[in-house]
Amino acid sequence: MLLGTAWYPEQWPESRWDADLALMQSAGIRMVRIGEFAWSRIEPAEGHYDLDWMDRAITLAARHSIFTVLATPTDAPPAWLTREYPDTLRVDEQGRRAAHGTRRQFSYTSPRYRDLARQVVEKMALRFGHNPNVIGWQIGNEYTEDSFDDYSLQLFHEWLKARYKTLDSLNAHWTTAYWSETYDGWDEIPFGRGRQNPGLLLDYKRFVSDQWRDFQRNQLKAIRAHSAPWQFITTNLGGLGWADRFDRYEISQDLDLISWDDYVGQGHLDPYRNGATHDLVRGWKRRNFWVMEMQPGAVDWAPVSNSLDRGETRAMVWEAIGHGADAVAFWQWRSALNGQEQYHGTLVGPDGEPEPLYQEILQVGKEFAKAAAALENTTPVSEVAILHDYDSRWAIDFQPFSERYDQIKVLLDYYRPLQDLAQSVDIVNPYARLDGYKLVVAPSLNVIPDALATHLLDYVRRGGRLALGPRSGMKDEYNSLNPQRQPGPLAAPLGGRVEQFYALLKDVPVSGAWGEGNATIWAELLSARTPDTQVVVRYGASNGWLDGKPAVITRRVGKGDLTYIGALFDPQVMRSAVKWMAERAGVHAAFGPVPEGVEVCRRMNANRTVFVLINHSSKRVEVHLPTAMFDVLNSTRGVQVKGLDPNAVAVLQAEKRNRD
Repeated sequence: MLLGTAWYPEQWPESRWDADLALMQSAGIRMVRIGEFAWSRIEPAEGHYDLDWMDRAITLAARHSIFTVLATPTDAPPAWLTREYPDTLRVDEQGRRAAHGTRRQFSYTSPRYRDLARQVVEKMALRFGHNPNVIGWQIGNEYTEDSFDDYSLQLFHEWLKARYKTLDSLNAHWTTAYWSETYDGWDEIPFGRGRQNPGLLLDYKRFVSDQWRDFQRNQLKAIRAHSAPWQFITTNLGGLGWADRFDRYEISQDLDLISWDDYVGQGHLDPYRNGATHDLVRGWKRRNFWVMEMQPGAVDWAPVSNSLDRGETRAMVWEAIGHGADAVAFWQWRSALNGQEQYHGTLVGPDGEPEPLYQEILQVGKEFAKAAAALENTTPVSEVAILHDYDSRWAIDFQPFSERYDQIKVLLDYYRPLQDLAQSVDIVNPYARLDGYKLVVAPSLNVIPDALATHLLDYVRRGGRLALGPRSGMKDEYNSLNPQRQPGPLAAPLGGRVEQFYALLKDVPVSGAWGEGNATIWAELLSARTPDTQVVVRYGASNGWLDGKPAVITRRVGKGDLTYIGALFDPQVMRSAVKWMAERAGVHAAFGPVPEGVEVCRRMNANRTVFVLINHSSKRVEVHLPTAMFDVLNSTRGVQVKGLDPNAVAVLQAEKRNRD
């Protein structure tokens, strides 16, 4: 477990470095990230490199028992580069080239930019690739913008040629006979943006994902060629975790570990949304992760950049750890005297003196030291998984049909009651191995090709319980409508299908095994087409089409069962739905009953189980433990009842029973 921060020694006199590092060491900070915006200092003129200052910073940090993660500086190219090579600049959707003075002004496809990036990264790797104080590398910073320049369009055409081989194949899969879209030449195909052909839009997103992965590989190869195998390589993914400019499962594949940047922005910590984001990130590689940037109190970019309450940052740190983070680093250490983010929250002010939040971080540093041994080599283990898929997210967002259909909200409506009940949830790619899960829920699996349908059915037939949400199985891998009614290739084993879907202007009453409540935003008229397909919930009086018709159906398939949920429901119905699904699947709470507002996180290995409890409520509560436990942060054994103040945290290890 590492506590860290982003440090920018290039912004400060070298005479100040030691004092900053001493303050970090006192707070228990054991890792700094440096370099990601320092290209103009590393290479002040083309081909002229200065890495001595960086070497001194790394060496001085090590004297304070602080390791370094080196970030490649390719998110912010220097002025000489953009002046000398304007062809490297990104072009926006209106055809305007970016200018120097911001960041990410480069085109991610530019061969020249990639070559210049490779050169500076190679110089850094040759110098620091075996430095024992450098534990890892971060490539760039929060990949974000694609480019609409001519070369990117040419690459897109080449990508399409490799995928489809012939224009006849592309035209067939995209159904370009519609609106006379048929293409006679590859160069006629535009970028995928706006209200375009759905097949074009989906393939463009896949192209963008491949280009960012190739951009990343360019630097990864340069690092790996000159670095020790014990130095990891990562990148920090931004966008509050849920951003979908590219497929993050794809980006993650080549990295040793994944990291993300955890910000609240305006308001306060939403433990469900933030916890679900950690679970999403953990699912990108299905292993523990790092938080490379965490909000230290406040940001400077929210509509109202309020500060988190006292104790809230500590709770945020421990929630990350509970959901599988092995390191948490704050952005940033010290306020910059100038620049676009000079108001952003920090741990130390522009005068070099600690901000009030520093004391809270000092407490966290001490707690990390106490808990490190208990949490070492542990990871969250779940009986329940939610399926999340970028193809499906893109397909729905291209054609939402209702401005109220928010896919993240839909996922969180399932996540909240599942987390409360099971107290541990994975969020994974639909193609992931599912054998270890008793229950799998797919809230919005819009794209279900035949191969995915086979994979999901294999899970069910072996005894799994799979629940599909609305809009499932509408599309195939080309974003074409499946010729079968929803859920496409899963309609036959379900023994039922969707006859029609309806975007709702007002709620529709529902009733059945899940009690009474309302369908909201979206409703699908289902039919049960085999005798053993059971109707679980029906609609009440509505638009005439839905009246009395099935809203939820289920069927036994092999040793498991397949359930189709045809509507979005109110919170009361969702809680009943999750309870019904969990009981049928034999899902149990990881810890046991806790007061409202208390979050339970579980990390395990073969030898021990550790629980992180966080009180997100505004009042003090008492938690009755399921068995006597060791209070890690207070070094107290035999604890059976734990009191928690607001924002308080407990780390509890299940004690082994004496075999005598």
